[in-house]
Order: sequence, then structure tokens, then C-alpha cells
Amino acid sequence: MQRSVSLAVKAAFFLLIITAASVLLLVQGEPFYWVPPGASRCVLAAVAVTGYGVLCARAYQRHRPRRAHMRSEDLLLVAYASQTGQAEALAERTADALRAAGLSVQQAALADIDRHTLVMTRRALFIVSTTGEGDAPDTASAFFARVAPALPRLDSLEYGLLALGDRSYRHFCGFGRRFDSWLQARGAQSLFPRIEVDRGDVAALARWWHQIEVLAPTGIAAQPNPTWTAWTLLERRLLNDGSIGRPAFHLELAPPLDEVAHWRAGDLVEIRIPGNGGSIVREYSIGSIPADGRLHLLVRQMCLRQPDGSVQLGVGSGWLTRTLEVGQSVELRIRRNKSFHGPADDRPMILIGNGTGLAGLRAHLRERQMQGRYRNWLIFGERQAAHDAFYRDELEAMHAAGAITRIDWVFSRDTPRRCYVQDRLREHADLLREWIEAGAAIYVSGSQKGMVPGVNAALLEVLGASALERLNAEARYRRDVY
Repeated sequence: MQRSVSLAVKAAFFLLIITAASVLLLVQGEPFYWVPPGASRCVLAAVAVTGYGVLCARAYQRHRPRRAHMRSEDLLLVAYASQTGQAEALAERTADALRAAGLSVQQAALADIDRHTLVMTRRALFIVSTTGEGDAPDTASAFFARVAPALPRLDSLEYGLLALGDRSYRHFCGFGRRFDSWLQARGAQSLFPRIEVDRGDVAALARWWHQIEVLAPTGIAAQPNPTWTAWTLLERRLLNDGSIGRPAFHLELAPPLDEVAHWRAGDLVEIRIPGNGGSIVREYSIGSIPADGRLHLLVRQMCLRQPDGSVQLGVGSGWLTRTLEVGQSVELRIRRNKSFHGPADDRPMILIGNGTGLAGLRAHLRERQMQGRYRNWLIFGERQAAHDAFYRDELEAMHAAGAITRIDWVFSRDTPRRCYVQDRLREHADLLREWIEAGAAIYVSGSQKGMVPGVNAALLEVLGASALERLNAEARYRRDVY
């Protein structure tokens, strides 16, 4: 749009030059040189300038963006706070449905919304995730640090809120509930009661789409069910035979022959797990890149103790690591997780993880190697070097080839005093600061219980709270937790 305006203005200016030159030639009847202008020349100049102004005005009126005519109350804001990409995907689908119904919609991440936008907004839909034990997504912290403290009351705002969570955590939808209370405390009025979704619950999402339909004056088109594709399990092997920890398996899945799959390091895969009471969906970090030709997973068997004292394998991990046979089909779909995509530039990366969290970090390292970006520092923790050094040969070969600058293996059960990845960060505090000063981004992947809070505490201790907040605001501190 801006390019169209620029071209129109340039055309008008060129036409003005041609016109002025022609008029001067007629008046002077001789080659151009400066003479004092007479009255007739001044009149002609005034006419030419006026004509130029009219042309510019018409060009602007014809090409200016339509949004300039919109008042703030005409726009419906669809804002999201996403940790793994699910909230962002739902926000995109919601915004598209409302636009198709004729509404003017502004879609934005909560972190990108400024004070003026929220104060002037009359109607908004918020789709927010909760990470860990009731925490806000990393991308939402910038909003509460930068915008929320300075906000006045929001008495003119009407809003709807969709909270995404997981009931297996103690503080189910903790951030969504706090955000709802925060909005109401500032005078905002809810359009409908908060809708809470447990791990993609279909019935809860149906209530959301019903409320979206109410908002659209002409109704919305039926929401298509997400497309599932049948992939084939080609390989499964145990990675930690003899470990005191639960078995961890490497899986490789191939797409249908007529499909070319696309994803980026950091993306997730949703897998439909069949069961007697209907299928359920589980998500896993992707441990490979499209150039590998297969989708790799790193899955640990989870065990659940039953009321009678017996132990049962987790529904998802049990099916993938035991029930499913090589050669059988797996219904899945790939979900973009933009908040855990790698840096767009050549800045260094510090990758910190434990356990099966290595899957997503491995994908990043493979992607970086393909891009020729070799300033990578991996810090990985597990129990025993003899049994739990997942992908060690592969990673050491990348290190020897120069694709990884440094690797720190941390095995907690191999030393008298248990040592974890957060302890290694403290040991190398000076080196960590050097990397950060060089522009490094920190990516953390692993368990919310223990490792992720421990790493955050170590980073606060070494770098300081203000530095960590700055890294988060600059998208240089990213976490993928489970």
C-alpha cells in the first residue's frame, strides 16, 4: 500500500516537472536561463503548484489504507499469550473466522500490545496458555513488566477469555485465571464466563466457537476439524538400557509417500492416541529437521500408580513405546511453535536441557549445522554417563566437526555430590557472561519440576534480574517445558 502511494506521488511530481518546463519554454521562447519572473510567470507557477497539490491529494485518497477510517471501537482485538504455539494457532483461527464474517479484527501477541491500544480497545478476545505450575508464558512477561503497571482502568473494555491448561498440574489454567481477575479488577466487563480447556478438550473448544458465532452478526462458517495424517513408525530403539531411570526410546516416523512435510526446529507434533474410551492427543518435541527425511521423537515411558497400588504405563508413552508396532500407522499433525524457533541471525546459542528435553535441542543443533551457524554451547544433564548419554556419538561428532563450540555433559549420579545443569552454569559464570555479551540467546528444554526453575534461579544469580528481563524482552531467553 505504501509503495502504491509512493509511485503515485512520484508520477505526479514528474508530470509537474514536464508541465512547468513546457510553460517556461512557451513563455521565454528560448533556452532555459534565469530571468526575474514577471507577474504572468508567477500566476503560471501558482497554477502549477496548485495542480500538483490536487494530484497528490487524489493519489493519497485513492491509495491510503482503509484502516485509517476505522475508529478504535470498530476493531475487535484478538490477543494471545502462547508458550508452545497452541494459543497462537487458536487466535489465528479465531481471527480468520471473524474476518470472514465481516468484522474488522486486529490479531497480536500480548507482548506486542502497548498501553494506547488496550486503553482504546472496546472489545477483545484473549487466548492465553499456562505453563508449568500456573506460570505465565515467557512471552507474556514483557506485557506485565512494561504495560500493565501503567494502565489506567479499563471500564470501556468488553472481553472474552479462553484459558488453556493441563489438569495434571496443580494450578490448572493458573495464568488464565489470574489474567481474568486482573482484567476485572481494572473494570473490564466479560462478554461471557471464562472458558477453560484441558489439553485441547473438544467440548470446551466447542463452547468457545459458539461464543465466537454470537459475536459475528452474520455467524461464522463451521470450523473444520484439524487435519490428521497417517505416518508410519519405521524404527524404535531403546537409548538407555541398564539405566536406573525409566526407559527412553528413539522413534522415527515417515510421512505418506505423496506428502512433503515441513517444520522448523522448535516445532511440536500432536499425536492421536487410540483408546477404548476414544482417542486422546499428546504432544512431543520434534527431534529432527525435514532434511532428515523422518520425524524423530525421544519418548520416555511414564508410569502411573493406580489406587490399588499397581503401576500402569502412561497412555501416550505406553502406546508409542510398547503397544504400537514398527510398520503401523500413527495419526499426527505438526504444530508450529514460533516462540521456540531459533534466532533469525547468526548469534550464538546456549542450549540447556535434561532428559527427553534433548529432542528439541538436537533439532536446533541440526538446523544450525545446516545453516552454517556453529557458535553453539550445549549443556545437557541426565543420571549416568554409562547409560543416559542420549545421542552422545552424534553430538560429539558434531563437536569434532566444529558445528558445536562446546558441550557440557552433567550426570547427577556419577559424583558423590549430585550435580545438575544449573550447577554447571554457576561453575562457568564468567564464560556464560561472555557469551551473553556476545549476543547469545538461551534456549531451555526439559522438566518443569526441578530443572527449569533451577536453571532460572542460576541465571538470575549469574546475570541478574534486569539482564534476564532484557533477554526475555529481546526474545533471547526461550523455554520449552513439560
